[in-house]
Amino acid sequence: MTSIRIRPRFQQRITRSPESLMQLFEQQLIACENGCVGSIIPENHVLIQINSSERHFWSPQLWLTFDSESDGSTLMRGLYGPSPSVWTLFIFGYGALGVAALFITLAGLSQLNLDMSAPILWALPIIFSLALGIYITAQMGQKLGAQQTFELHQFLETTLDEKISIH
Repeated sequence: MTSIRIRPRFQQRITRSPESLMQLFEQQLIACENGCVGSIIPENHVLIQINSSERHFWSPQLWLTFDSESDGSTLMRGLYGPSPSVWTLFIFGYGALGVAALFITLAGLSQLNLDMSAPILWALPIIFSLALGIYITAQMGQKLGAQQTFELHQFLETTLDEKISIH
């Protein structure tokens, strides 16, 4: 979990059916003693989170989807990421900075095209610095949740009794 990826993911072929995997995860989440809780969602989805007593702003969650393959196996896809509210906050920040950069660039280039001075273009390095700050904050948050990400991954590997590598 030491990469620069914002939301690590993986894919794994499992020899069980999606239904049996859903039942397995349901049983393991009920019997879980290491602080994992989860939700079994219809249409072959599982959400695994850290127990609410240990959860903090940067706590990760694991989304699993199970897709049936023609040979009877299951393709399991997993995505580690922050809670939706944290993810939305970062996307909103990037979006707002992107829109601001677009309008500042348009205004500045219009002024330059009219042979006017364009001091507004000096705001662009500030916007890029803020975007870099958001990225660094996201990386720091990912590092703060790294131990819990490891716990979720360990729960997954223990449940499936398989080694799963993250891409």
